[in-house]
Amino acid sequence: MFIPGSAQVIIGLIILAFAQDLPDGQYGQLKKEGALVTKGGKSTIAAYSNYRTWLMFLSYGYCFGVELTVDNNISPYLYDQFSLSLSTASLLGAVFSLTNIFARGLGGIVSDYVCKYFGMRGRLWALWIVQVGGGICSLLMFYAKSSLGLTMLVVAFWSILVPMACGASYGIVPFITKRGLGSASGMVGAGGNTGAAITQAIFFTSASMTTAEGFKWMGVMIIAVTSVCLPLVHFPIAGWGSMFLKGNPQGSEESYYLKDFSEEEIKQGLHLQVLKFANESRSQRGFKAAAELEKQESDMEV
Repeated sequence: MFIPGSAQVIIGLIILAFAQDLPDGQYGQLKKEGALVTKGGKSTIAAYSNYRTWLMFLSYGYCFGVELTVDNNISPYLYDQFSLSLSTASLLGAVFSLTNIFARGLGGIVSDYVCKYFGMRGRLWALWIVQVGGGICSLLMFYAKSSLGLTMLVVAFWSILVPMACGASYGIVPFITKRGLGSASGMVGAGGNTGAAITQAIFFTSASMTTAEGFKWMGVMIIAVTSVCLPLVHFPIAGWGSMFLKGNPQGSEESYYLKDFSEEEIKQGLHLQVLKFANESRSQRGFKAAAELEKQESDMEV
């Protein structure tokens, strides 16, 4: 425990000394200069009152929550199911965690790539595909239980898809609400821990259910929750929309993000940082949607 504990302290100090809080500069300096004005209570309300926060909370419970659950069960499962030594089972079980070195970032990269062409709808579909893929792998663990080779093959794919879903989730979360971004991000992250606790309690604590059966029913739960929650995440913005529905052609990024501010706050200029973010968020329309909107606007001018 000394080595990981020391590494955590050192990394924390490095971040504290060299990291930049925001794209515009350091948080404390911006507040001192008056360039950043915050009202914590209203920021929290903006996050908690947005239904998309809660849908992503549930969804994240079945990507990061699954990751925590598998980390907790995979090595004991390999030890019991295949009569491996404890050291071998632990080594093979570590495969699932070590892929986080690249797989979580890969999920974010994939989300950004599809967004270039298909906008926010592409991000939602990318998350759905990799997360359902993780659910399928969880199902396959049950059917591969008689073969160590097949089990590890499934684990290899599973260990990539689950962290990718975590990364792809946070390709969406920053756009739920700008004013309540910190609260929304924290709430969604807490969904992972909540999902892990619930999943562990339901599928991996009963003597009447084997671990292999737990993996199977966890896979069913992943696919069900993902397929219910993600299609409901809808942004009423031109070029955004949801997995199956287009956004409101009359909706704009400015109107969506500024709805979290009162008229009085807008008069005071508290919305200016959010307005800047809203303008930059037009990139979430994707090339195709942006081209269509430009054509429509040019036709209206003519």
